[in-house]
Amino acid sequence: MQRDTIADLVAFLAVARERSFTRAAAGLGVSPSALSHTIRKMEERLGVRLLIRTSRSVSTTQAGERLLQRAGPQMDQIQCELESLSELRDRPAGTIRITTGDHVSERFLLPAISRLLAAHPDLRVEINVNIGLVDIAAEGFDAGVRLGETLAQDMIALRISPDMEMAAVASPTYFARHAPPHDPHQLSAHNCINIRFPTHGAIYVWEFEQEGRAVNVRVEGQLIVNDIALARQGASEGSGIAFLPLDYVQPAIDSGALVRVLEAWCPPFPGYHLYYPSRRQQSPALAAVIEALRYRG
Repeated sequence: MQRDTIADLVAFLAVARERSFTRAAAGLGVSPSALSHTIRKMEERLGVRLLIRTSRSVSTTQAGERLLQRAGPQMDQIQCELESLSELRDRPAGTIRITTGDHVSERFLLPAISRLLAAHPDLRVEINVNIGLVDIAAEGFDAGVRLGETLAQDMIALRISPDMEMAAVASPTYFARHAPPHDPHQLSAHNCINIRFPTHGAIYVWEFEQEGRAVNVRVEGQLIVNDIALARQGASEGSGIAFLPLDYVQPAIDSGALVRVLEAWCPPFPGYHLYYPSRRQQSPALAAVIEALRYRG
């Protein structure tokens, strides 16, 4: 196999996966025109068209899709094997990409990662905050952090926090105008602060439980946010009741800025976990991150 054939195949796979010459060129570090020329020469050499180009989109032909499905996984395996050679190094090195939520990134992730980076100057960690669920394999992440109740079954999971509790809270001025709820169903009479997941646009459903009885409530209210800091601020300013992690709002509860309700309906549940695919050859960099984040009680 000629050396140019491998380079052409890498170029084609980048365009076919990105569905864009511009994005693929940026990832490969070449110009879109040079990348287009490479693909055109490859098609001429093979005598078959691989891509359908329009002014707005790029898609694969039947031949192109066949090449993508058959050659893509093999090239990924080659790349994985090359990256696994870093295991021969004594020190963790390279970049680890982690997708996580905003609360856990501040509370548990960043403090541990900061200590880890100070000890390993060749290691880099990219933290991507996204409160929605993310397919880490499809999005190119090495690991993710989510609550234990939302983990995919085909992932290895490692606890990185104690059990969590949720808390329904509002300001004293809000409860001066509205009688505090004593049952989750009474939330229908209240102005509640909703959180919208960015990945699929759904509104977060409030989950309660008492003595084994689960109650899920879709609340209504004037304020909708996609960030828990905004939800906490909205609650503090009297916009309504927010439903947030207890440790995140505990200082405001202790100071009297927020008042907690429905406490009996908010039992502990599995806390945050680091999750990642099973790999026989785990890189030293990922192993170092795993060990740094491991919850030790």
